[in-house]
Amino acid sequence: MSRSGIMVGLSPTFRQTSFPSMGLKGFSFRFKHWACHSYTRMVTFASCSDQLQLQLQDKQLSSPELVALEYADLNLPLPDKELGNVRIRQHVNPLKTTFSVPVQVPHWNQVFRDPTLPLMVDIGSGSGRFLMWLGKKNAGVRNYLGLEIREKLVNRAQYWVKEINLDNVHFIYANATNSFKQVVSNYPGPLMLVSILCPDPHFKKRHHKRRVVQKPLVDSIAASLMDGGEVLIQSDVYEVAVDMRFQFDGESNTLKHIDEVDSSVLCDSEGWLLKNPMGIRTEREIHAEFEGAKIYRRMYRKCFYQHEAISSSSI
Repeated sequence: MSRSGIMVGLSPTFRQTSFPSMGLKGFSFRFKHWACHSYTRMVTFASCSDQLQLQLQDKQLSSPELVALEYADLNLPLPDKELGNVRIRQHVNPLKTTFSVPVQVPHWNQVFRDPTLPLMVDIGSGSGRFLMWLGKKNAGVRNYLGLEIREKLVNRAQYWVKEINLDNVHFIYANATNSFKQVVSNYPGPLMLVSILCPDPHFKKRHHKRRVVQKPLVDSIAASLMDGGEVLIQSDVYEVAVDMRFQFDGESNTLKHIDEVDSSVLCDSEGWLLKNPMGIRTEREIHAEFEGAKIYRRMYRKCFYQHEAISSSSI
């Protein structure tokens, strides 16, 4: 494990902090000691591969530094200059001619060690850290596929996947709206989870058609999920969250909100999940919560077998 991986995303001031020469164990202790006592805040460091829980008392750490702390366990190497300088455009037009043709489906046995494992697809995977964290935690148990419309982010994520030897995580440069069905229909294993987390809001009314959650995609997700498979949607923009909720609530014959089938799941008075069910926050989630925003979440489970039973009994 190198120190450079821990330093990815931290400010120049932080990176210049003096740490005497020491082994990994000593560096880890000093790093945690610095993080706990250099600012007026409380930090709970979980064991390796567990979520790093942060309870802030002030905002002296920047949100990029919080992201670096949350994902420090990945130990991501510093990419070269070309891959490292990724300027993220917040609003990419998915209706461009470039995205009009569905992406080519990969050879699954070349991107996953075991392509028969249950699959999670993250639509709008961003930097990819979220899926890489899950992939590292669930190696040999599940495969993870990220669909991202920003090519530079995909290239950097693929670089990281190779460098940290993850054989159950892969990223594709694609517009999920017209590529999702083709990609997942050719996957040999079951589709167990689809996540759409803080997608581009496209605020202007005339741009709403650019939003990723459109009825054709929702229909494809509902049809492709295995029985018992789930969909997680979330946004820090209330209007966007409501729009996604409306689309997925419309699939009530197939998709049931999780609290309808699992009484242990708690929601607020408006039906939004009270807790993040993934065990790790996305980068956007960290940034939004740092600014004091609320995260609106819904999770649906495919219960098609119930629909079949109802249909049969009504004949």
